[in-house]
Amino acid sequence: MFRLLLLAITQAVLLCATQSFFKVAADKMGDFSWTWAFFRDGLLTNWWLVLWAVCGISCMVEWVYMLKHYPFSQVYPLSSMGYLFGIIVAAVFFHETIDWSQWVGIVLILAGCYFIAR
Repeated sequence: MFRLLLLAITQAVLLCATQSFFKVAADKMGDFSWTWAFFRDGLLTNWWLVLWAVCGISCMVEWVYMLKHYPFSQVYPLSSMGYLFGIIVAAVFFHETIDWSQWVGIVLILAGCYFIAR
């Protein structure tokens, strides 16, 4: 069970990194337009999108491995650990204010993960 938990944490971190890189990439893009300049400057030279793709593909490969080797009833609920990493990234890197009720929700989610992983 420890291996599944380690895989689930790694997958959740990769998923959080994927979404975080996508947010940064979107912030770096200018206003959307159907012009070559937008695609050239906003998409094709946006290295945050490369990081997004690398993390996303890694996350997907790990997800497939977990689904193949472990019961779905354990794997899928453990993926909710990504919420913890999302809240931490939002607070630390994006300087968002996290309400106390959000922390209570995270604690409840982690408690559920604990009982599922037992």
